[in-house]
Amino acid sequence: MLLEQKQQPSSDLITSSLPVMEAFYTLQGEGAHTGRAAYFIRLGGCDVGCHWCDVKESWDVNAHPQRTIDAIVAGALAYPGRMAVITGGEPLMHNLTPLTRALQTAGFRTNIETSGVCEAVSGSWDWICFSPKKFKKPNPAIFKRADELKVIVYNQSDFAFAESFVPSLRPDCKLFLQTEWSRSNEMLPRIVEYVKDHPQWQLSLQTHKYLDIP
Repeated sequence: MLLEQKQQPSSDLITSSLPVMEAFYTLQGEGAHTGRAAYFIRLGGCDVGCHWCDVKESWDVNAHPQRTIDAIVAGALAYPGRMAVITGGEPLMHNLTPLTRALQTAGFRTNIETSGVCEAVSGSWDWICFSPKKFKKPNPAIFKRADELKVIVYNQSDFAFAESFVPSLRPDCKLFLQTEWSRSNEMLPRIVEYVKDHPQWQLSLQTHKYLDIP
């Protein structure tokens, strides 16, 4: 489903180029598109502050080189897959409309993973993965836009946190629970039992980490 948000972020950040921490071609390891070839574009900048974040180096928006939208799209076109995943950091810190339009014009499906905390949901999206964090409340504007809810389970209270969003989401939004990697031994069995008792949820595994791929 293709959704486009007309409202633009109030940020004055440059929109003809974006701070790219890394970009790489691999398999999507998590959520609804697990196992599919995807070109990942990880943007710099995040102020959510998850203490267990495994890409803290993405937080400083000024620590990463600016790349033009044309260069980003050219990098993606070097590979045969036509699914682009915009991630971070928190990618919606930036105006993503020019990038997503350019990617779609080039034949890509555009996916995003976001915590949903920003003022606006810029961009033209085929799939929105909403992954809320306890450290900063999401903007309710994301709720009806989300195609997928993916909640990271670090401790027992995260199950109730995950359920708190369900009434606000579209009925067709897919629901995923995923253990925080360092807590897998303890929390994965709990997620398995929770999904068995609450079958509207699905288990998401970080399969890329098990496979030792990017």
